[in-house]
Amino acid sequence: MFSTGIENSYPTININGKKVRVDELEKTGHYERWKEDFALVKEMGIDYLRYGPPYYKVHTGPGQYDWSLADEAFAELKRLDICPIVDLCHFGVPDWLGDFQNTDFPQYFAEYAKAFAERYPYIMLYTPVNEIFVAAMFSGQYGWWNECLSSDRSFVTALKNLCKANVMAMHAILSVQPEASFIQSESSEYFHPEDPSCRHLTHFLNEKRFLSLDLSYGHPVSVTMYKYLLDNGMTDQEYTWFHQNQVKAKCIMGNDYYVTNEHLVHADGSTSASGEIFGYYIITQQYYNRYKLPVMHTETNIAEPQAVAWLKKEWANLYRFKQDGFPIVGFTWFSLIDQVDWDSALRDDAGRVNALGLYDLDRKIRPVGEAYKKLIEVWRPVLAEESFGLQTYL
Repeated sequence: MFSTGIENSYPTININGKKVRVDELEKTGHYERWKEDFALVKEMGIDYLRYGPPYYKVHTGPGQYDWSLADEAFAELKRLDICPIVDLCHFGVPDWLGDFQNTDFPQYFAEYAKAFAERYPYIMLYTPVNEIFVAAMFSGQYGWWNECLSSDRSFVTALKNLCKANVMAMHAILSVQPEASFIQSESSEYFHPEDPSCRHLTHFLNEKRFLSLDLSYGHPVSVTMYKYLLDNGMTDQEYTWFHQNQVKAKCIMGNDYYVTNEHLVHADGSTSASGEIFGYYIITQQYYNRYKLPVMHTETNIAEPQAVAWLKKEWANLYRFKQDGFPIVGFTWFSLIDQVDWDSALRDDAGRVNALGLYDLDRKIRPVGEAYKKLIEVWRPVLAEESFGLQTYL
C-alpha cells in the first residue's frame, strides 16, 4: 500500500492558564479545501489515505454524534476510490470527556467506534488510537498536552486508558464489521547511552518504549515494567485484562520513524535527540522480533530541503526489509500537505508553517511530492511482480 495522510492532531494545550485546542485540520485549511486535498491524493497515484474526522467535533456527548463533515468526506473518498485507513483518535478527546486521565474514556470511545463502523460498514482499515505512546508521554509525562501532567503515575493512567480504549474499539468495530483490520500507527523509539553511567536508565527506557504495544497486543512485559506499572497505579486485574482481550490476529503493526525518534540518555537523567543512528531497518526489526506481525511504515517526513533524500533513504530501508523476508505491507509519507507548529510539538499556537508535506499549504506540489509520485510510478509494477499469494479452487 502506497499511502499518505492528512495530519489531524487536535490536542489541547495550556496558554497563560487557558485551555486552547490545537486543530491541525483548521490550521492547514482542510475544512475549507478537503475536496481539493482528496483530489491531490488521487493526482499522486495514491490509493490509501490515513485520515479521520476530528473526534472532538464528532462525538458531541454520550451517544450523540455530528456526522455532517464525515458523511461528506467519506462519500468523496469512496467516489474517488481512495481507501481510507480511518484514524479515530489523534492526540485529543472532546471537551466533555476531559482528557486521558478520565477512566470513562475507553467505554465512551468504544461506543463511538461502534457507531462509526455502523455508519460506514464498508470501511475495512482502522487506526483506532494513533501513537498511543506519544499521546501518553506528551500528555501525562512531559506535561505538554491535554491533562498537562508530569509524573509516572499520570503517564501510566493515560497509557492504560488509551490502550484499553484502543482494544475496546477494535472489539466494537469487529462486532459490526468482522473483516476489519487494524493498522496500529506507533512511534518507533530507541535510546542510546551517552556514557556507561547511563546504561541502567537506557535499558529501562528501551523497555518502556514497548508498553503501548505490549498492552494493546497482550504481549508479556518484563518484571521491571510490570513492577513499574503496578507501582504507578495499574492493578494486576487491569494488566490481565489486556491478555484476555487482545485481537492481535487482526492487526498490522504500523511503525512511524522520524529523525527525532532516536535519543541520547545523559548522566543527569535527561534525554535529547540523537539524530539517526540505527535508522528504520534496525529499529523496526526490533519491534518485529517482539510482536511477529505484518509491518507498515505508517509515518515519516523531514523538512525541506532534506525531504527528497530522506524519502529515498526510508524507501531503501523499507525495500531492503522486504527483500530480507519481513512481511511489509505499505509505506507512508506523512503528510499530504504541510503542517503547522509541529516544530514545537504543537506546544504553542504560533502559526509557523512546517515544510513537511507532499504539497505546500497553497496546494502546490513540493519536490518530495514529485519524487514520491515518481517512486510510486516506477516501483508499483515491480512490487506487483514480487507479490505472492495462494489461490484455491473447489
